[in-house]
Amino acid sequence: MAKRTINKPELLSPVFDLVSLQAAIDAGADAVYFGLKELNMRITARNFDLGQLKNVIKICHDKKVRAYLALNSIVYDDEITRVRKIISEAKKAKIDAVICWDASIIQEVKKAKIPLHISTQASVSNAEAARFYKKLGAERVILARELSLKQIADVKKKAGIQVEVFVHGAMCVSVSGRCFMSQFLFGRSANRGDCIQPCRREYSSVLIKDVEEGHELELGSHHVMSPKDLCALPFLEKLIEAGIDSFKIEGRARSPEYVKTVTRIYREAIDAYFEKKLTPQLKTKLMKQLKTVYNRGFSPGFFLGKPMNEWTTPETKATKIKRFIGIVRNYYKKPSVAEVKLQAGSLRKGDKIMIQGPTTGVFEQEVGSIEVSHKRVDEAGKGKKVGIKVNSAVRKNDKVFVIEAR
Repeated sequence: MAKRTINKPELLSPVFDLVSLQAAIDAGADAVYFGLKELNMRITARNFDLGQLKNVIKICHDKKVRAYLALNSIVYDDEITRVRKIISEAKKAKIDAVICWDASIIQEVKKAKIPLHISTQASVSNAEAARFYKKLGAERVILARELSLKQIADVKKKAGIQVEVFVHGAMCVSVSGRCFMSQFLFGRSANRGDCIQPCRREYSSVLIKDVEEGHELELGSHHVMSPKDLCALPFLEKLIEAGIDSFKIEGRARSPEYVKTVTRIYREAIDAYFEKKLTPQLKTKLMKQLKTVYNRGFSPGFFLGKPMNEWTTPETKATKIKRFIGIVRNYYKKPSVAEVKLQAGSLRKGDKIMIQGPTTGVFEQEVGSIEVSHKRVDEAGKGKKVGIKVNSAVRKNDKVFVIEAR
């Protein structure tokens, strides 16, 4: 029997502004997904204006990165005209695919002859459902998060359609994100992308009594609805060998450095597998790096079976944090020096800094030297203009942060 060929999966990263877009590209994403300021499941994230769509897609295509537009919230009658406008503009801008699940959007995307990816909101959890969407014209289904690795492999084999799964990031306590808690308490619907996550809060002790038979359950004081973050890195090779076509990182409401760090780590791990270098030692090193950015602790999700007692506090467990200190005012190309106005706090020689900007993306380095009025100093305080030798080109108005251990 011929040995089965294992294809390298696409690495798909979340973006929400030009800084995170550049960060994802620099970190090695094969594709990115994003929303506009309407009709997507992360409406509270920054997102792009419709007028930015053409430029965002051009930036991606210039770097040979695919661009997917999320139009994955529910849609009302009075929004159909707007949907058609968005899809028309996406078609003109040469979007690579639209992520959706509402039948009205599916129909409009098909009319525009744009590749169609079925959102995880559709809860595709079996091969019959996957075949249904394939017949409808979908080239890919983003599977429900409640599937095990075996179930994912079975759907892929039986349905003969591209499958995409989330491999890292926040998990929702509700089935595929269909939750009314935020709507009932605050009038902000999760299915419209406006969830404010009351599930992440701590709740005091509650006694629940079954009035029919008298059974009592006590709910202790705990974060009983706040799951840990998904992390598939420890068993990434199993996902690759299951034939999954696209590995998706969750995080359109997180920071640009989160996007860059997580993308870079999964890029390294995927490449290492195909180079036969994905060792336990490398995984340990990469896991340590993953813990430096926002996380609520890690869980294997449903990949290895149904998770139990995977609750956690919403506060980050990141081992490093960033502290804003100032803005780049000028960049001198020949000496590779950035002039930075310190607006919040001091800067010391030896500090590790992070610089972020729409064209710069995200990069980090150690401060090797500081100059104030052309004189070398070891430290400069708030209000000073300082010259810093930088390892990469930066731009005016880029933000500068100091990275500190937590």
